[in-house]
Amino acid sequence: MNSSLSAEEFALRASRLKLLVLDVDGVLTDGTVWIGSDGHEAKAFSIRDGASIAWAQRSGLEVALLSGRPSDATTRRAAELRINTVIQVGPEKRAPFQRLLQERQLDASEIAYMGDDLLDLPVLRLAGVSAAPGDAAPEVRERVHWVSNAAGGRGAVREFVEALLRARHSWDGILTHHLD
Repeated sequence: MNSSLSAEEFALRASRLKLLVLDVDGVLTDGTVWIGSDGHEAKAFSIRDGASIAWAQRSGLEVALLSGRPSDATTRRAAELRINTVIQVGPEKRAPFQRLLQERQLDASEIAYMGDDLLDLPVLRLAGVSAAPGDAAPEVRERVHWVSNAAGGRGAVREFVEALLRARHSWDGILTHHLD
């Protein structure tokens, strides 16, 4: 993990979070989309990332998805993970993000956002804690607060959630739950 924030500043920002927003393609997946000759689309999602989303939710951190590409696979995965807020829009993400803030009556400082590409930069610049997978575009990695060692779709979300939960002093509770 590589952070541009001190451990103290990261912990302070993490303690204020109410919502974790994740891009999908390139963050929850490796960015690959399979499209069959019949038009059926498929994506691969990491089970480890999914488990960490459940831990975040169990710890009181709501999770939402903000994708620049509508997909039935995304909708289905969100339903499996009990993610109620799924925003699938075109390439402009700032306006939908700002609507989400207004609807939830949240300040951007209460949001963590993980994105991987240039389309995510407007939201990453607003978020209280911004993050990127290790294989994100260099221009993104240079501009976020936290960068995963793992690639998108390969545990980057799991690593980020663990860092947030550790900073919020919630990780020990997750670990104890699994040890009991």
